[in-house]
Amino acid sequence: MNAEIIAVGTELLLGQIVNTNAQFLAQELASLGMGVYYHTVVGDNLQRLVQAFQQAWERSQVVILTGGLGPTTDDITRDGVALALHRPLGFHEDVWQEIVGQMWRTNRPIPENNRRQAMVPQGATVLPNPRGTAPGLAIAEGDHLAVLLPGPPREMQPMFVDYVRPLLLERIGHGVILSRSLRVIGIGESALEEQIADLIAAQSNPTIAMYASLGELQIRITAKAEDEAVAQGLIAPIEAAIRQRIGSAIYGVDADTLPGVLGQLLKERGYQIALAESCTGGLLGSMITDVPGSSEYFGAGYITYSNHAKHSMLGVPLELIAKHGAVSAACAEAMAAGARRASGADVGIAITGIAGPDGGTAEKPVGTVYIAVVAPEGALVEKLALRGERAAIRARSAKTAMNLARLLLLGEKGSF
Repeated sequence: MNAEIIAVGTELLLGQIVNTNAQFLAQELASLGMGVYYHTVVGDNLQRLVQAFQQAWERSQVVILTGGLGPTTDDITRDGVALALHRPLGFHEDVWQEIVGQMWRTNRPIPENNRRQAMVPQGATVLPNPRGTAPGLAIAEGDHLAVLLPGPPREMQPMFVDYVRPLLLERIGHGVILSRSLRVIGIGESALEEQIADLIAAQSNPTIAMYASLGELQIRITAKAEDEAVAQGLIAPIEAAIRQRIGSAIYGVDADTLPGVLGQLLKERGYQIALAESCTGGLLGSMITDVPGSSEYFGAGYITYSNHAKHSMLGVPLELIAKHGAVSAACAEAMAAGARRASGADVGIAITGIAGPDGGTAEKPVGTVYIAVVAPEGALVEKLALRGERAAIRARSAKTAMNLARLLLLGEKGSF
């Protein structure tokens, strides 16, 4: 079964907002084993929307539209789909009363134009929206299904999970579709693909899909079977084969996060951690403390941009900086050891580098970053040569630092 996504809104075409809805929906549809071959973005123009929908309707069994369900005249998705499917719109009093109740509960005035949101194409199923005033709509016609969802992600995502996913599962047929995601760091996308290329080439059921994000990768294994136990049985040997090939590059599964995994390791060992950050400016500390309960293991964070701060706060010798430079392996290790010593923590992590866009030299170009980890298990210093914008370099540095600490605590890296 193939699906297609149409995002409606001129603001998307102009780049004023990012189309995160398409990303969410594509991943959800892939987890159901549905092929998604087209993404379309169309502005607030009725004629062009009708044309885009008709084209999608001809080539895909499921068409999901997001946005354009609001109360104003430029919210045209209901009108466009109704026109394309030759289904007249009718006012539904029960839908209107739900909209009125939603606005009353949030102490909002009730403009007359909100009545447009209670106009429903003939034969459509209304999907409740407890988080907003725009109800969703589902229109079935033979083996085709059109789904209209609100644009705000906080409304769209739970509506899809609660109402649309069950509709799709009914159409897919009996059984279950189960996915397991392996979270990967420390290996590039092309290198990972080479490692598992034969598994991808031979896939049928389960299927294997790779997704890249900033500094990380995700491998999603999806199986369709008559029940969950059988699906898990299909996934297990594929996961085992992948783990055998890339080993500790897999840091977690499903909803695991790198800060959460590192935090769990620290808790298991009863360790406190201290950070010394230069070019990341507190980003690493922010990531680690985003995890609820991180106060159990987060001891202190030092943001030491200047050489004076590195010396006065962390005890890094000025002669060491003069000899090796603030961006060096020696300085990074001295910073990590200094943070550990000054705070009394068990583990010290330090990051020093050149995030750009200025400050690079021929010897140390922008993207040169040194990371050090000092722990009871040993010490580790690593040099990175990163590319990209300042924000990307800082984010990759912070994630790499957490991963190196994870590997050192697991005994995957020896002392340098």
